[in-house]
Amino acid sequence: MNSSRREEELAGRLAEVRDELAAAASSVGRTPEEITLIVVTKNFPVSDAQILFDLGERNFGENRDNEGAEKSKILPDSVTWHFQGQVQGKKIKSIAEWANVVHSIDSLEHAAKFNNYPGLEYFIQVSMEPAAQHRGGVPIDSLSDFYSHAVTLANLPVQGLMVVPPLGSDPSTVFTEVAAKGRELGLNRFSMGMSGDFREAIAAGATHIRVGSSILGSRVTPA
Repeated sequence: MNSSRREEELAGRLAEVRDELAAAASSVGRTPEEITLIVVTKNFPVSDAQILFDLGERNFGENRDNEGAEKSKILPDSVTWHFQGQVQGKKIKSIAEWANVVHSIDSLEHAAKFNNYPGLEYFIQVSMEPAAQHRGGVPIDSLSDFYSHAVTLANLPVQGLMVVPPLGSDPSTVFTEVAAKGRELGLNRFSMGMSGDFREAIAAGATHIRVGSSILGSRVTPA
């Protein structure tokens, strides 16, 4: 696809998502300014991120350290980079060198290591899955204890909670429950909602939505 056609495609999709975000916010008495749109560029070239930057986007999400490290060197410093993949202990130093916000803290051991890198912001990832299907995240019934330990780390400013609804679940129910739990802990920032369910997330109180395919199209998995 030539560059001008790709620019037109991304501009159109981005405009649609922005319109849907605004409509979803308005329907529950919120404003678009309350919600940070994070464009997830995982498996897409940096040229797409550059086009989206020129279209006004400043928040980009990556699930892999190597992609984030590479793209962050090319885009301007005014970009806020969000790491939202599963954290591996050996990658923490590298992630801290390029990411501004980490959305997937679910280990106190990892939290303690990230505490060595001041200046980053963090979300605690919550798991709403049965133990047998656990794929990362702090089980919601263990969240209060986890949070009470995480906030003792001087350089770990916990911003809020992140969640991905389990397959087959009702996203609205998941988002509402996680937001309610977060508010019990005094948190009011919630990273929840992706291409297929960000409208429900906004209704439940999401402050950060992570949208990839609705803007960039279907991802091509690297060989």
